[in-house]
Amino acid sequence: MKLYTINTGHFKLDGGAMFGVVPKSIWNKLNPADENNMCSWAMRCLLIEDGKRLILIDNGMGDKQDAKFFSYYYLHGDDTLQQSLAQYGFSADDITDVFLTHLHFDHCGGSIKWNSDRTAFQPVFKNAVYHVHEEHWEEALHPNVREKASFLRDNIIPIQETGHLNLFKEHEIIHPEMSLYKSIGHTQSMMIPQIKYGGVTVAFMADLIPSLGHIPPNYVMGYDVRPLDTMRERTEFLTRAAAEKTVLFFEHDPVNECAIVTQTERGFKPEAVMRLNEIL
Repeated sequence: MKLYTINTGHFKLDGGAMFGVVPKSIWNKLNPADENNMCSWAMRCLLIEDGKRLILIDNGMGDKQDAKFFSYYYLHGDDTLQQSLAQYGFSADDITDVFLTHLHFDHCGGSIKWNSDRTAFQPVFKNAVYHVHEEHWEEALHPNVREKASFLRDNIIPIQETGHLNLFKEHEIIHPEMSLYKSIGHTQSMMIPQIKYGGVTVAFMADLIPSLGHIPPNYVMGYDVRPLDTMRERTEFLTRAAAEKTVLFFEHDPVNECAIVTQTERGFKPEAVMRLNEIL
């Protein structure tokens, strides 16, 4: 098995929204804001190569929305999904499985694209099965008012209409070396994949711990629908991760790819920060 970092670009979100009730005097040291209070964030995905299977975890924002939509998020950087796959000798047609941690637009927008004459949508990964937790799928189809703007139907419905959707329960096996942690704090039934890799476990943290700066359990995003559950889940997950030396893979950290945490009397702290290709 091999793991690859797949960078799909950077975007900007309001720093206050990303750190909730944490004062700017604190979070601005973690991820400095621009003159509009916006911070840069990565859309970093993970590719698993194992035999004939290529499993892509999340896929960024995509490029099918209109200019007005993208103007809100200040896309920047030279990375794209296609270029990152090509860096390792792969293309979208090689992907056999797409695992979506959840269906917010910055995690699943790269799933679907326009056809050549922009008359219909089609899957970006035409040979892949798209795996989505069944409870989260229902949440995305019938969103609460808080999350409605994050669930774009053009990202979601075509997956089912084109016959690529697999709805699963958390106890089902997507890959024999992958286990799943179900989180409800950020959104209903967001799934955190944990992959056994060369003697260590790599956890794709999605929006449970989106960056190194979000390791403290109380540094909760304003986007989370159940912030107290996020705090509980982070504490639970980090307690085990610190004991087992789990490698945390950050989807949104603009600089840091991975970290191992330790538990101290003053809380959880990064013990080591590294790139994915440095962990073995």
